[in-house]
Amino acid sequence: MKTNQFRAMMLVLLMAVVSLGMVNAQAITVSGTVTDAKDGTPLVGCSVQIKGTTKGTVTNMNGRYTIHAKKGEMLLFQYIGYKQERRVVKSATLDVKMKADELVLEECVVVGYGHETRAAKVMSTAYRAVCPTPGIMYDAANAEEYGEFQENGFKSVSDAPLSTFSIDVDAASYSNMRRFINKGELPPVDAIRTEELVNYFSYDYLKPTGSDPVKITMESGACPWNTNHRLVRIGLKAKEIPTDNLPASNLVFLIDVSGSMWGANRLDLVKSSLKLLVNNLRDKDKVAIVTYSGSAGVKLEATPGSDKQKIREAIDELTAGGSTAGGAGILLAYKIAKKNLISNGNNRIILCSDGDFNVGVSSAEGLEQLIEKERKSGVFLTVLGYGMGNYKDKKIQVLAEKGNGNHAYIDNLQEANRVLVGEFGATLHTVAKDVKLQVEFNPSQVQAYRLVGYESRLLKDEDFNNDAKDAGDMGAGHTVTAFYEVIPTGVKNEYVGKIDDLKYQKKEKVSVKPTGSNELLTVKLRYKAPDKDVSKKMELPFVDNKGNNVSSDFRFASAVAMFGQLLRESDFKGNASYDKVIDLAKQGLNNDDKGYRREFIRLVEAAKGLERTNKN
Repeated sequence: MKTNQFRAMMLVLLMAVVSLGMVNAQAITVSGTVTDAKDGTPLVGCSVQIKGTTKGTVTNMNGRYTIHAKKGEMLLFQYIGYKQERRVVKSATLDVKMKADELVLEECVVVGYGHETRAAKVMSTAYRAVCPTPGIMYDAANAEEYGEFQENGFKSVSDAPLSTFSIDVDAASYSNMRRFINKGELPPVDAIRTEELVNYFSYDYLKPTGSDPVKITMESGACPWNTNHRLVRIGLKAKEIPTDNLPASNLVFLIDVSGSMWGANRLDLVKSSLKLLVNNLRDKDKVAIVTYSGSAGVKLEATPGSDKQKIREAIDELTAGGSTAGGAGILLAYKIAKKNLISNGNNRIILCSDGDFNVGVSSAEGLEQLIEKERKSGVFLTVLGYGMGNYKDKKIQVLAEKGNGNHAYIDNLQEANRVLVGEFGATLHTVAKDVKLQVEFNPSQVQAYRLVGYESRLLKDEDFNNDAKDAGDMGAGHTVTAFYEVIPTGVKNEYVGKIDDLKYQKKEKVSVKPTGSNELLTVKLRYKAPDKDVSKKMELPFVDNKGNNVSSDFRFASAVAMFGQLLRESDFKGNASYDKVIDLAKQGLNNDDKGYRREFIRLVEAAKGLERTNKN
């Protein structure tokens, strides 16, 4: 009897132990916030991974994360510029404070100024992410391609009173420039599109209040690199739409999985980037995934945003290898997007590629023709450029310009977060398409002018009223900035050359009859509603007060424009210098909650050091 009782007790004990073990092994939902240990700032895009597995997630814009893990498993927290943190799962709540890696910051400064005294030291994972070296994150052989273009020069108002161009909301050139400087090199001249440097930053322009989705703002001051000239800033602000009020999205992730995309800074970075976006999908949104290498195929049929885990798993399964049939991938992506078209919704392809197309339609001209056929489908195109050492900027730029969309270059996870999370509405939701600007200068006030940047966006004057002519798009909350350097009447002009009199015809001098207007110029803007094919025109004159009491935004934006001209080795940079850029930028730090403007100043300081090193 006693024996039976003992056995029963042991059985109960054994069952309790097994039960306890099962509870301990059962996965729980762990959530928490990752912040900076010093100031408590939420860390956005922080990687959270279960050690020894491929399971992981990233923090959202509030630094929050959620992950399914078992008690006793270890979570790894990794963020660029911070020391890795490890935490054992003990409960459903796990907050983490991360400390900045001072060694990383010190090393970055050293590399930025071109010194190599610490280069041989063992580098942390964070260092390799922030300050990559050719042997770690970049290809030794540089096969990058950039389109050559001639910088805009001055035009005489008497010969060309109109200046017409398409707006450009892209900012790819800025993050690409940052990548070069962070690895200790000045970027190639043709990698610099000055307007994209300027438009990387948002500015405090007046918001639209009427029926038009765009508001025009203008301001003028002395030109910082030539004080005898005036600098006019034209600013556009698109209407803002709260995320909850944005229409449903039909997204197709078009992902290049060819061999050229292998590596941490390519496909791995693509996968992390898209997971950031997936974390912010709403239930009404849906995502399909199309991949291409030697051929194109559907990785994931359209899946609702509520099934985030299914989408993440499909992304995790992606691997790189093979040739690059980009044209076939683009056609299939448009087919899938049109199949799942949402009426009055946001229908968009998000292409992630290094632009290294080598199978089928692969030339810039062929890709342009392909995209032009599809852009009337109601499907917009966002192009995210990846790749270091093999980046084909020229082809990527063509796709972005011709595909009713926008273009960003992703050099790290924080940039992906800025584009896909912080600027979710601006990146993915168009409020005005085919936006064109035409500026008419008053010859009684202006003798010559030049548009700073926008070389690839120039239009013929007659294109302004031609609704069949494609132009750039503006997303919700987007800002666009354009600068004109203006030579007032009466100022000595050495930029507009004189030509000999013609032999076979005589050109009569056209006398300028003042209209009595003191206006410097008039800006005309055309746009179409996203679902319309007929444009609407806006018009706004501008009078120059001839003073220099400009806003801090004006000072900062003009500093960025000056920096672009220095990097391009511009013929029109006047007395520009890196020190002037730094001093002027420091006057424009009022609106810098996220630290982008301070980062710009650090980049300029590094570029100054690199230039000095190159000259020695």
